[in-house]
Amino acid sequence: MIAVDFDNTIANYDDVLYRLALERHLIDGSVRNTKSAVRTSVRSLRDGEIQWQQLQAAAYGPEIGHAKLIDGVPKFFQNCAQKGFQVYIVSHKTEYAAQDKNQTNLRSAAMGWLIDHHFFGPNGLGLNKEDVFFEDTRLGKLNRVKSLGCTHFIDDLEETFLETGVRLDLKKILYAPLNTEHNLPGVKKAKTWREITEYIFHATN
Repeated sequence: MIAVDFDNTIANYDDVLYRLALERHLIDGSVRNTKSAVRTSVRSLRDGEIQWQQLQAAAYGPEIGHAKLIDGVPKFFQNCAQKGFQVYIVSHKTEYAAQDKNQTNLRSAAMGWLIDHHFFGPNGLGLNKEDVFFEDTRLGKLNRVKSLGCTHFIDDLEETFLETGVRLDLKKILYAPLNTEHNLPGVKKAKTWREITEYIFHATN
């Protein structure tokens, strides 16, 4: 059984955040088109933390339709379905963002995105809606992964695997398309979903 994070692990927001930041005159064209570069630049501004939270609220809510499905994700889910591997999506996502004046339901928006990208249904990627879990906190997310009895957990945040509040006795995979300086003990680091797919299926063959 495999648990997979959603934001920035399955859905990529780089283009959305970059466009929104440009439109709001928070960055200029010299900033790289990545979430981390936009975040660093926006946070350096006066009231930058609030501005960044507002950008995220827009990207994860009303603008989520512009988020891109990360390369390699469909193939991974297809392989899991073919081999009979149970996959869950487990996301740290509150229902509403504090900085979203329109109060878009972030969980409904994410489910809509998954529907639009054909994760569900007999001709989809093998996932059921009941296999998607949204949790209010990071600890809640980790407890959910543990309660599901997962053998593997894929996430894009180092902080997830540094969390000490829950002990996870499983294989941990950090999806890190950009180089990270840290090598976390007991955590496999992968730049692409192809690497993740090869790692999991080679280990189980």
